[in-house]
Amino acid sequence: MKLWTIVLGVALTGAVTTASAQSASLVEQGKAAFVNQGCYGCHTLGKTGTPIAPDLFHVGAKHDHAYLTRWLQDPSSQEPAHMPKLQLTEPEVAALAAYLSSLQ
Repeated sequence: MKLWTIVLGVALTGAVTTASAQSASLVEQGKAAFVNQGCYGCHTLGKTGTPIAPDLFHVGAKHDHAYLTRWLQDPSSQEPAHMPKLQLTEPEVAALAAYLSSLQ
C-alpha cells in the first residue's frame, strides 16, 4: 500500500509539473501575443503602453479567466465595450486569456 501511495504521489507531482510548465508556456505565448497584436497601443501595463484604454496591470485580479476569454472573443458582448473585435485565432485567445489572468 505504501508503494502504491508513493507511485501515485510521484505520478501526480509529474502531472502537476507538466501542467505548470504548459500553463507557464501559454502565459509566455500570451505575453508575446499582447506585444505582437499591438495591445499596448491602447492599453497600459503599469507604466508601459498607451493610456487610451484601461490599465491591464491587475486585470487578472478583477476578472476571471472565462470572462477574459469571452471578452477577447467578442468585446461587444461585455459591458462597457469600446474595444474593437480583434481577428484572433482560438490559440491566441487562449494564450492572451492565460496571460491576462496571470496579471494579478
